[in-house]
Amino acid sequence: MGAAAADLETRQLRILARIADLELAAQERRLGALSISAAPSEDGQADAGTTEARLSALLAARGVRDFAFRRVPADYYDRSLEERRGLLRADSVAQLCKSIVMVNTQAAADVVDCRNPKNSKYYVVVVQYMARLNAENIKNFLYELNEKQIPKKRFNMRLAPEEESHKLTGFVHNAVTCIGMETDMPVILAQNVHLKSERKKLARYLMQKPPPQVIIDEAITKLDEGFFWLGGGEVDLKLGVRTSQFLSAFCPFVVKCS
Repeated sequence: MGAAAADLETRQLRILARIADLELAAQERRLGALSISAAPSEDGQADAGTTEARLSALLAARGVRDFAFRRVPADYYDRSLEERRGLLRADSVAQLCKSIVMVNTQAAADVVDCRNPKNSKYYVVVVQYMARLNAENIKNFLYELNEKQIPKKRFNMRLAPEEESHKLTGFVHNAVTCIGMETDMPVILAQNVHLKSERKKLARYLMQKPPPQVIIDEAITKLDEGFFWLGGGEVDLKLGVRTSQFLSAFCPFVVKCS
């Protein structure tokens, strides 16, 4: 009886492994179908100078494997979130996100750039379109990140003017992405986290060449799909990426900011 049970368990494990393989293959086919690459040249290769090719190379260099690009119509931003979801073939509107540049208008006079990710003049925040950004939460996060050594009044996060955003990122309005920016800015991904873990993470990557510094919203990291969409560097180009791989590759600050 014991041998029969063991044999049954082995068969079940093989079936489960096969199902997992099929699911992975289906996922890879789905991501491949979503990607619309640049038109190939005579030798069959995509133009290496395109935005898609450049960002693809950056993602691959950081170990991101699951990502996709998709072209959208010119009237994309005139459409509802549900229509945009359909164009991207996303599973829900919760996956539709944007990268916005924020400026600390009350930073000390000597804080003029992004060299110190703990106390930067500018931050890039990744947040869902359906969410309402809470700048006060970002302010409190940065105050705690600096171990309350900088007065809280020195943090006042506001949306950066469009021309500043363009200069810092290299991307125009509605095309901004936190990947491949002209300036390495701290990136904040909205999520509720423990500051101790964020300080440890910050110490680790400061010992290396810092990746773009981003703040990403908590809700994005909790999406059941584990995949989100954001700007792709051109107004009509959108980028979808696996959340776990994005977190590993770009080490964003994860903050509850919505």
